Amino acid sequence: MTVEVEIDVQLLKSEIKKTYACVSDEPERDFIFPTGRAWAEDLGYPAELVHVPDTAVESFAGVANPWQLGRLTPGERVLDLGSGAGTDSLVAVQMVGRAGRVTGIDMTPEMLAKARAAAAEMGVANAEFVEGEAEQLPFADASFDVVISNGVIDLIPDKDAVFGELFRVLAPGGRLQIADVTLQNPVSEEGRRNIDLWTG
Repeated sequence: MTVEVEIDVQLLKSEIKKTYACVSDEPERDFIFPTGRAWAEDLGYPAELVHVPDTAVESFAGVANPWQLGRLTPGERVLDLGSGAGTDSLVAVQMVGRAGRVTGIDMTPEMLAKARAAAAEMGVANAEFVEGEAEQLPFADASFDVVISNGVIDLIPDKDAVFGELFRVLAPGGRLQIADVTLQNPVSEEGRRNIDLWTG
């Protein structure tokens, strides 16, 4: 669904970056949404979570568990859309093994730095973390077998652009494993313009 009300998208992105920079830099802080390892465990994350360094998991801010949709297969190429501090990417890299590849993309530099540090701590060579935005993915067509995402698409006003890009970068027969927030009732125009409601 395309949002038809006026919203300052650049302001929204700036506020989202600020929020998630805080989650990265001050993970012990209380946020309006749950964070951290205990939250991921409450969501029923797979056993691979235990091997993901605290440097990543302390800033986990997912909304649900995309792994309930299934495990990855060794050798798969995976895109983690809105990878944050890298928790889902580093779970994924364990599932795909050395023959696979995981690429995390996020627009928050602080989160990307944490993800890279956690990957280095794990000694992972087949995961990379790229700065970018979901509406314009810097990847070739059919680059990935699977796209995972956790609590990111709800933050983006132009859902059509996001899904257009996801289908473009997915290989034929590829799949999406998305955990996200959905609405049961329409949001008022005033609510759609409220940046605080977008950023959580």
